[in-house]
Amino acid sequence: MPTNGGSTAAQSDVLTSRERRQLDIVRRWGTIGALLLTVGSLGGGAAPIYSPLYGVPVLGLFSRMPSVAMGVVWTGIFMIVSAWLALGRFVRPGRPRLVSRSQMDRTLLMWTVPLVFCVPMFSRDVYSYLAQSEIAARGQDPYELGPATALGVDHVLTRGVPNIWRETPAPYGPLFLALGRLLAMLTGDHVVSGVFVHRLLVLCGLAMIVWALPRLAARFGVPPVGALWLGALNPLVLFHIVIGVHNDGLALGMMLVGLELAMRGLEPLKWSWIALGSGIIVCGAMVKIPAMAALGFLGVLVARKLGGQLRHLVLVAAVMAALAAAGVVVICLGTGFGFGWLETLNVASTVKSWMSPPTALGFLGAGTGIMLGLGNHTEAMIALTRLIGQGVSVVITVVLLWRSFKGRIKAMNGLGAALGAILVLGPVLQPWYVLWAAIPLATAVVGPKFRMIAMVASAVIAIILPPTGSAFDGRAYTVPQAVAGAVITFAVCVLIARKRVGPFLKSDPATKSHPV
Repeated sequence: MPTNGGSTAAQSDVLTSRERRQLDIVRRWGTIGALLLTVGSLGGGAAPIYSPLYGVPVLGLFSRMPSVAMGVVWTGIFMIVSAWLALGRFVRPGRPRLVSRSQMDRTLLMWTVPLVFCVPMFSRDVYSYLAQSEIAARGQDPYELGPATALGVDHVLTRGVPNIWRETPAPYGPLFLALGRLLAMLTGDHVVSGVFVHRLLVLCGLAMIVWALPRLAARFGVPPVGALWLGALNPLVLFHIVIGVHNDGLALGMMLVGLELAMRGLEPLKWSWIALGSGIIVCGAMVKIPAMAALGFLGVLVARKLGGQLRHLVLVAAVMAALAAAGVVVICLGTGFGFGWLETLNVASTVKSWMSPPTALGFLGAGTGIMLGLGNHTEAMIALTRLIGQGVSVVITVVLLWRSFKGRIKAMNGLGAALGAILVLGPVLQPWYVLWAAIPLATAVVGPKFRMIAMVASAVIAIILPPTGSAFDGRAYTVPQAVAGAVITFAVCVLIARKRVGPFLKSDPATKSHPV
């Protein structure tokens, strides 16, 4: 596996003084956006039902002005996304001057630290985490009981859970619930402190991503700062992992750390490193099951190292299966939750969202049938299209594993594409699921087409989801007002800063041949 770590290090600290000033403007621009998100979240976020801000002087004012608060949030979103796009100029593969790792780390800190104090936004999943963790802390089984049944419909933690999830059991792995149980023992039913400690948990996952990304990128010939830009600094990470407190960050972090440690056992072959890395990957899968796919592509790398023959692939597949089975059994029995999670993996499929292509096709087929007078077969059509989608994702994953084994594609490319297929063709698709494909691919792909697609997709998805994480029934005017105000405010900010930002927007003569 090629590496350009040395050449990258040689290039990374040679930004001109003009470029350093431009970089400073970009970093401050993103930091202001993060501060606006933090302030706006007080009234435009997915606040708990019993908000501690009601009646608080000044801070409580935002909750009474939702359109204004969301306008502030969207302004912050526009600023962070635009700063991220501008930062991409300094990490473009093939550019003669790249930002240094320390400059990238400082940028990440500047944009992340204000977001640690945000009210959760874009989703209310964290309140489900709190309720399920409290159920586990009480000695009850979160794989059998939903929050309403276990805690009661009037409990403060149940009230924060969206209505559709109040009766459903936990769909997450036993390791995550075991960690949540420990956190619930510390915070009890205090919502604010509960959200904060869960955010610290996903920040540990982000720290793992930041540690593993540049190391994996160097193994596959990608500039480490470029991988950090597309992975850790991606607006989807900032918005849905840091602010949204999704446990996908923890699972992804464990998966990447496991891969990096396991690959240290490839040259020369050391099974102790491979077993350690595999164990950490299994831990990530016991937070969210898609991480288990990494074991397959790790096995391909090991089989190629052994000689690349079919018998080597079969042998390694057996070893990986044994390691996975042993890890799952130890975690399931060690946490005391057993194997109930196997029965709740499809809980999320109760939501029928148009964002999932198979579900959308099911709706389309059912609607066509109704128009033709064939009756309403929506449920059957959705079940059929979802089954076909999952079958296709399995076929795609097997093909990618085989192509990786034959050396036709990089294993990390195969992993990212496989995870993308599994999640896009799954029964439910959420915006942050894109990260399961984007982050592994960031470590191994340098092609301009992928970079452009990933950049545009991340930017578009980052700005389309309402910050409250809920519908606006009866007050649909709120979103247009907020977005219109944010667009005007953002345009004014750009005009005010134009004298300083203007030179940055011009092409650098040294890099005109490498358009963003």
